[in-house]
Amino acid sequence: QVQLVESGGGLVQPGGSLRLSCAASGFTFTIYAMNWYRQAPGKERELVAAITRSADITNYADSVKGRFTISRDNAKNTVYLQMNNLKPEDTAVYYCNTRDLWNSYWGQGTQVTVSS
Repeated sequence: QVQLVESGGGLVQPGGSLRLSCAASGFTFTIYAMNWYRQAPGKERELVAAITRSADITNYADSVKGRFTISRDNAKNTVYLQMNNLKPEDTAVYYCNTRDLWNSYWGQGTQVTVSS
């Protein structure tokens, strides 16, 4: 079955960086677009970044443009989210996601906390 396992979260000071990873298994990774979402306490889950299966197109939420970079390594079945110049408002649980015609698949999430 589809499995998405996020890692790389943690506590970081404002202005710092983190790189999140999402290891995928149970499906043909190379033919699926991949997404990163986040959910802050008391807020709805929001799309942060997306990447096409061949990595030729990426999209970002306005709030993270210029600071976050999504990438993928199809040989490793892994998608990444490089987060630079982190702000306290980036604090959230970050989720890896993909979808097909019938389902949307989610990882368990990884906590990112930006605080001094």
